[in-house]
Amino acid sequence: MTVNIDVRNVSSPEAEEMYISATPVAAAPIPEQWKEIFSHIRDILLSKKAYILQERIFGTKDAIESAYKQRLDEFGILDDKVPPAFLVCKEGFCGPAAGVQVHAVRCKNKPEVIYFDNNPSGRIVRTPGRTFLALSAISAALSPNPAEQAKSMLEKAVSILANYGADFSNVPRTWMWLGDILSWYEQFNAVRNNFFIEQGIIAKKTNQSLPASTGIGLSPDDNAACAMDLVAVIEPPHSIKYLPSAGKQHCAYEYGSAFSRATLASTPAAKTIFISGTASIDINGATTNIGDPLGQIKETIENARAVLRDTNCTDKNVSQAIAYCKTIDVQRVFNEFKKDLHWPVISVVCDICRPELLFEIEAAALIKDSK
Repeated sequence: MTVNIDVRNVSSPEAEEMYISATPVAAAPIPEQWKEIFSHIRDILLSKKAYILQERIFGTKDAIESAYKQRLDEFGILDDKVPPAFLVCKEGFCGPAAGVQVHAVRCKNKPEVIYFDNNPSGRIVRTPGRTFLALSAISAALSPNPAEQAKSMLEKAVSILANYGADFSNVPRTWMWLGDILSWYEQFNAVRNNFFIEQGIIAKKTNQSLPASTGIGLSPDDNAACAMDLVAVIEPPHSIKYLPSAGKQHCAYEYGSAFSRATLASTPAAKTIFISGTASIDINGATTNIGDPLGQIKETIENARAVLRDTNCTDKNVSQAIAYCKTIDVQRVFNEFKKDLHWPVISVVCDICRPELLFEIEAAALIKDSK
């Protein structure tokens, strides 16, 4: 077996929620790696009678092109035509294919496909007392200007949410996939800040409803400057808990990035802690351990674990994680470190939002709902 498959799940009387993380563990021809990954995911979903809510595929440009065909061949009737987020990274130590991450659900009602301009863009699932929505790879590539694309992307998401009586106050988590991030991250932050102010998400510094978020240097496969994934909780209403500051880090908005360190939200079968992209950054927002890959990795993981502790979680609650490594050498250092981590983690090689940052990680943690 040349791939590793990890499944984390939680059940309620109404639903079962699961996260599948699939990663190569040895070099092999790209089509063979994808075939093994997608066939295992297919078998898990069929055996559980589960359906995909959100899906991400990571690899080099050539690997992504191969993934299209292998996914379609293996998934068959499981393919509801909602495209996953195909995300282009640099080649890692296991080759061009980095991995696949799936969030799935088993419940009485099959998720409904969400359409925008007649294009499948996401899914919505309804269980008693809960309505949960997931969008993938939302982009707007008409303008050559990245900042204009970002604004249009956010406006497109608002239009989709409005069709379901929702807005960004219903969104606990976003993922911002930003190609060539180092050349325009400040512009992106300005666009997002202004957009959230217009939407009322930022009313003043002491009254924020900012989603947890990741902004990272992965390119959408359609050559757009940016794309976005998000999840939204439509029911129960007003149920998202925001942690602007958490663990050992203060609010990121203090230095210009509009996101909470974490959020707590009701998901189809549980409550989920969404931990934002976290790096080796101190309480004042300064990068630490500059030039020291292992030092940045250790401090980053400790920062994420501090958020887990703040929310009464441990490593055992972690259901998925993505590690972003600046270079293949940093990825190798992390690969040795993660032998003692025991998180279901996919690692990718890509740029991070600051030139001196070598490592970033995000995570989600499942908490069995007591209600």
